[in-house]
Amino acid sequence: MNLPNKLTMFRIILIPFFIVVLAIPNFAGNVVVTGTSITGVRWLAALIFIVASITDFLDGQIARRRHLVTNFGKFADPMADKMLVMTAFIFLVALNEAPAWVITIIVCRELAVTGLRLIVVENDGKVVAAAWPGKIKTTTQMLAIIFLLLNNVFFAAIHFPFAQIMLYICLFFTIYSGIDYFVQNRSVFSDSF
Repeated sequence: MNLPNKLTMFRIILIPFFIVVLAIPNFAGNVVVTGTSITGVRWLAALIFIVASITDFLDGQIARRRHLVTNFGKFADPMADKMLVMTAFIFLVALNEAPAWVITIIVCRELAVTGLRLIVVENDGKVVAAAWPGKIKTTTQMLAIIFLLLNNVFFAAIHFPFAQIMLYICLFFTIYSGIDYFVQNRSVFSDSF
C-alpha cells in the first residue's frame, strides 16, 4: 500500500476516535476563549478532525506529485471524506450546532453521488475521481465543521457568525457539486430515457 493510501486509511481509523471523544460527556474541563466556553472534548474532537482533514489534503497532493494515483485511492479517499464529514455533521446536529435540514441535504447528496459512482464503475469500468466542485465542497464542509466544533471561537468576540456562514457556503457547494457530478455522468442513465 502506497503512502497516499496509508494516509487515507489513517483518516478512516481516526473516525472512531473522533466518535468516542464526542460521545463521552465531560471528558475534560471547560476552556474559556474570547468569552465563549468550549469544552476540552470539543477542542480534542476539533484537533482529531483537523488532523484527519490534513491527511485528506496530503494524500491527494502526494498521489498526484509522485504519480501514485490508484483506483483504490480514487474510491477510498472520497469515501473516507464522506465518512468523516457525515459523522461530524451528525454529531453537530445532536449538539444543536447545525440545523438538521441542512445536514439532511448534505447526507442525501453524499449518498446520491456515492450511488452514481457505483453505477459509473459498473457501466464504464472507471472510477469517478473528485472534480474541483467536489474538492471545494469538501474544503468548505471541513472548515464549517471545525468552526462549529469550536463554537466560532476566533470570530465570537466580534460577533461574526463565520461558522454558520461557512455551513451555508458548504451547503451551496454540496448541492452544486452534486448536480455537476450528475451532469458530467448523465450518459450512464441514457438507457432510462
